[in-house]
Amino acid sequence: MKEDDIFAFVLMPFHGEFDDIYRLGIKETASALGIKAERVDEQIFTEGMLDRIYRQIEVSDIVIADMSEQNANVFYEVGYAHGREKLCILLTKDAKDIPFDLKHYRHVVYEDSISKLREALTDELAWAKSQIEAARNSRVKVSLSSAFGNLEKTKYSAKGIIDFKIDLHNESGVTSSEIEAVYFYSSDGWELKQDGKECPSTNSDVPDFSKRHFISCPIRKLHKNSWAQLKFSATKYLAFSREGEELKDSYRVAGRSVLRLVTQDGNFDYDLSIDAECDEIPF
Repeated sequence: MKEDDIFAFVLMPFHGEFDDIYRLGIKETASALGIKAERVDEQIFTEGMLDRIYRQIEVSDIVIADMSEQNANVFYEVGYAHGREKLCILLTKDAKDIPFDLKHYRHVVYEDSISKLREALTDELAWAKSQIEAARNSRVKVSLSSAFGNLEKTKYSAKGIIDFKIDLHNESGVTSSEIEAVYFYSSDGWELKQDGKECPSTNSDVPDFSKRHFISCPIRKLHKNSWAQLKFSATKYLAFSREGEELKDSYRVAGRSVLRLVTQDGNFDYDLSIDAECDEIPF
C-alpha cells in the first residue's frame, strides 16, 4: 500500500452470513472510491489476533464497524477505535443494535439489502475521504476534545451553555498551511462567545446550517508535530414554559457542526459530532 493510500479497517462478526456484506457491500464499495478495505482474517501476521486488530486500528484512516447482533468483540474494538480518535463509520442491519450513546455518530442502517448498504456507504466513505484529504492537504487534524454542557433555568426559560474545546494537531513532518480565519457553523439560535466577547456571526454559506461564527485562532501556523486548541462557549434557549408547562432539569444537545479553516491553500471543512448533556448545577 502506498503512503498516500487511504486504508479502512473493517470490524465485523466472522459469521458466514456476513461474507457477502463484507465483499460486495463494503470492500467493493470502498475500492470504487480508491479506498483499501481489509478485515483481519485476510491478513498474514505473526502476533496475536487482538494485538493485530489494535495495530490495524491505529494505522487505519477509517474504521468501518458492523454492529449487527451487538457482537461483544466488535463493540470492544469500536470503543478502542473511538479512544484512538479514529474516524468511525458504523453499520447495522437493525438500528436497535446501535447503542443509544453512539447514535449521534455517523451510521448506516442497511437492513438486509446489500444495494442499500452500497448506496449509503458510498456517501459515507466519500465524506470520510474528504475529511482525510482535508487533514492531509492542510496538515491539520481537527477533533472535538470536549463539549461540556450547563443549564441556566428561570421560571420561564431554560438556556443551554456548551463549553467547547477543539484540538488542532499537526501530525506531519511539515509546517501546516497558514490559517487566515476559522469559522464554526451552527443551526439558528446559537450565540458564541470567546474570552468573554461575542463572536461575530453571519448567514451560513454551507447547506444544512443557518449561521457562521468567526472564531479567533491562537496561532497562524502549526509547526510539525505541534498542537493548539480553540476554546469558546455556545448558548441557546432550549425551552420555554407555556401554560404551566414544567421545564426539565436536563436537556440533551446532539447533532453535527462544521469547523472551517480558511488557509492560503484553500478552505478545509471538518465535521464535528456533538453530544452534550445540559444539566442544571444545583447551587
